[in-house]
Amino acid sequence: MSGITYLKGDATCPQAKGTKLICHVCNDIGGWGKGFVLALSRRWSEPESAYRAWFTARDGFVLGAVQFVQVEPYIWVANLIGQRGTKTGSSGPPVRYDAIATGLKTVAEKALELGASVHMPRIGCGLAGGDWSKVEPLVLEHLVGRGVRVTVYDFEK
Repeated sequence: MSGITYLKGDATCPQAKGTKLICHVCNDIGGWGKGFVLALSRRWSEPESAYRAWFTARDGFVLGAVQFVQVEPYIWVANLIGQRGTKTGSSGPPVRYDAIATGLKTVAEKALELGASVHMPRIGCGLAGGDWSKVEPLVLEHLVGRGVRVTVYDFEK
């Protein structure tokens, strides 16, 4: 089993051949407008509009759920609900590691179905307030452990 590839760069511009799946963490209150989602929305409008429609419909919009949005012939975005609310007014970090773990299992299934590699920022560790030392083992177990190639991007400002 190989590990995670770490690159400096932009996860919205995945560096790989073949089908690519960009995974990121969303909150469970329909908020989209800060953090990594801004970079996504600058590249494609579909992930945000699909997320907002999903929130409005409430059809399976729960912690741990994942919505897959195709944005180009060989690029998909996974909107993973892994954050309860936002930091504002929260008594602790809004990240939910169990929800991320559940969502990553679904992401692995989709990646294997598509023959895709998975690309992500350090999910759950920006606005969600998570700790990569807790998220990385989840990525290793649920994605890398299933044979999915994973690249994590650290954005250079």
